[in-house]
Amino acid sequence: MSTTHEAPSDDVGSVALVDPRTGRSRGSLASSDARVVAAAVKVARAAQAGWAATTTGERSRALLRLATLVEARADAYISAEQAGTGKPHAEAHGEVAQCADLLRFYAGAIRTDLTPGSGHRLPHRESWVRWEPLGVVGVIVPWNYPLMMAVWRIAPAIAAGNTVVVKPAETTPDSVLLIAEDAEEALGSGVLTVIPGDRETGRLLVRSAVDAVAFTGSRTGGMDVVDAAATRRVSLELGGNCPAIVLPDAPEHVYRGLADACTYNAGQSCAAPARVITLRENYHEVIEGLAGAMAQRRAGVDFGPLNNLRQLDRYDRIIAGSPAGIRHVAETAVPDHEKDGYWRPGLILADLPDDAPVITEETFGPALTVQAAENEEAAVHLANSVPHALAASVWSTSMGNGLRMARLIDAGEVWVNCHLEQTAELPHGGRGQSGHGTDLSVLALTEYQRPKTITVNTG
Repeated sequence: MSTTHEAPSDDVGSVALVDPRTGRSRGSLASSDARVVAAAVKVARAAQAGWAATTTGERSRALLRLATLVEARADAYISAEQAGTGKPHAEAHGEVAQCADLLRFYAGAIRTDLTPGSGHRLPHRESWVRWEPLGVVGVIVPWNYPLMMAVWRIAPAIAAGNTVVVKPAETTPDSVLLIAEDAEEALGSGVLTVIPGDRETGRLLVRSAVDAVAFTGSRTGGMDVVDAAATRRVSLELGGNCPAIVLPDAPEHVYRGLADACTYNAGQSCAAPARVITLRENYHEVIEGLAGAMAQRRAGVDFGPLNNLRQLDRYDRIIAGSPAGIRHVAETAVPDHEKDGYWRPGLILADLPDDAPVITEETFGPALTVQAAENEEAAVHLANSVPHALAASVWSTSMGNGLRMARLIDAGEVWVNCHLEQTAELPHGGRGQSGHGTDLSVLALTEYQRPKTITVNTG
C-alpha cells in the first residue's frame, strides 16, 4: 500500500510503543528498513509527475476532501494522538481541528498568485515566473505534536505539487498512519507515504533519493540532516528555549498567560516560554506571581506527561544540574493507575547562575526560570544571550515600548502580551540554532517550490 509502510524484511527491528501516561507497553511496530524506505521513495517518485500535472484547483479540491475526512474521523485522530502523547482530550481535540483548518488554508493558498509580476522587463522581451515543485519531499516530524507538525509540512508541500514521504517519531506514529489512510482516498496513491521507524529510518530517508528534506527536531538531528542532504533543499525547525520579558507595567494576566503557555503539552513546545526575564525591581513580585499561577496548573488534569523515558531522563538531568535558590513546585493530580507514567509538575526556578543548564539548554518541560536584569536593554541582552532564536514574548501595557522591545529581540516570532498563539495565516520560523525555513502562511509554499524564469523574445 502506497500510503503506509510495506511489510518489512524478517530481520528488521521493531519499535516499542509506550503509553506515557502509565509507562506501560502498548505494543510495537515494525521499523522500516533500507528496502522499505527505498520502496516508499520509489512510489512517491512514480506518483509525483502526475500529481504535479494537476491544476491548482484540482489539488485544492483534493486537500479539501482530505480535511473533510480528517474531521469525519476526528475521534479516531484524537484517540491516536492521546495514545502516543498522553495529551488531555481538549488539547488533542484542538490540534486535530487545527490540522483540518490548515489543510483548508493551503487548499485556498495554492490558488493565489505569489509570483513576481510578469510583463515587459527587458527591451523587446516578455517575462514571467513559474513556481515549480521540488519533486519528492522527505519529512521527519517529532513526537511533541505528531499530527500537527506533520500537517505543517505535508499541507504546503503537497499543495505545491510535491509528493511526500513522512517518517513520524518512533513513539508517536499512530495519527500520521491514520492521515496516510485518508490521504490515499482523498489525494490518490503515492502522494503521501508514511514509513514508521526509529532514528535509523530517518537517516535512511534523508540519504535516499528525495529532492528535499523538511526536519523538525533537535539541533543535533538537524545538523545530521544538513550533512547528509548536501546540496538538496533543507527546511529546519530545531527548537526554542524562548524568553519572555515581563516589564513592571505588565498586564494582570501575564502570570496566568505564561503558566498556561509553559504547561501546554507539558511544556513540550519549541515556542513555549522557558526563560522569564524581568527587571530587578520587579523580580520577587514576578516569582511569586508565576508561582501562584503555576499552582493552578496540575499535571494529570490540566496537562499531560512528558512523552518518553529518554525525554524524562533528559529533563530530570537538566533540572538536577541547575541549583536554584528559589524553587516552587506545583501539585499534581495524577490518577493512581497512572502513577508510573512520565509526569512532572509545573516548576518555577529562580536565583540561578546564568550558565545553569535550565537556562542555556532547551528544557522542553513544564518549567520556567526567572532572571533579573538591571534595565530594559539588559533584559533584551539576556533574551538574546542563547543560541536559539525561535520565539519570544514581551509583556507591557505600554504598547509603544512593547513593540520597541519586540523589534530588538532576535527571534522569528514575537508576541506582545500573549504567548504561543498561532494561526495558519501567520509565518513561523527560527533563526540561529533554531534552524531556518518557514512553516505556516502562504510563505511556506516557497519552501517546497523553486522559481523558473521564462523570457520570450517578442522582437
